[in-house]
Amino acid sequence: MKKFWNWVKDEDSGARTLYLDGAIAEESWFDDDITPQVFKADLDSGDGDIDIWLNSPGGDCVAASRIYAMLMDYKGKVTVKIDGIAASAASVIAMAGTTVLMAPTALMMIHNPLTVAIGDSEEMQKAIAMLSEVKESIINAYEIKTGQSRAKLAHLMDAETWLNANKAIELGFADGILEDEKKRTQPEDVTYAFSRRAVTNSLLNKLPKNKHRQSAEPLYERLNLLKF
Repeated sequence: MKKFWNWVKDEDSGARTLYLDGAIAEESWFDDDITPQVFKADLDSGDGDIDIWLNSPGGDCVAASRIYAMLMDYKGKVTVKIDGIAASAASVIAMAGTTVLMAPTALMMIHNPLTVAIGDSEEMQKAIAMLSEVKESIINAYEIKTGQSRAKLAHLMDAETWLNANKAIELGFADGILEDEKKRTQPEDVTYAFSRRAVTNSLLNKLPKNKHRQSAEPLYERLNLLKF
């Protein structure tokens, strides 16, 4: 069993953080009884609110469904923080968040489920029917979180829709932007104004008095090259 999750506990506050990074199960949980039990045991090993940092391209529908159900059943508040991508099956897990936050640069993607089928026309029809039901089950999770109509959600899945943070919030898939903690701790009455010349002068003031005069222009020119 290869774990795709990692729990971290703050020893001082007791706060727990779950990191889901990468594919949601490299193998299907369809006939796996062990891995889901281990995940649930880890989840239930503590109590209180939890944060989940989510960055995943998706994976197994069954694994995503079971994780979603476990998180929905969890007694504490679940805050999902998407810092990279929550695509496909990972977007289903995100729907279990009491609060879903996305980094300004994060993405969410929803699309129709897919599978591989081998056999005659009857087997193909069974696969089509199965995929249709899986799609409806995924829409259930999206509908509960977003409040959007099933028809609209089905259309978004058909189109393989990519959502930036603002669009995800607009449609109800997310609740807010993941803010920088450093910004929130800055005193409200402090303002800053920067220019390249001001930064240069500030750096020059830190140089020895007998050196900074002749090196002013070369240093300023070098700073002009530092562009993003």
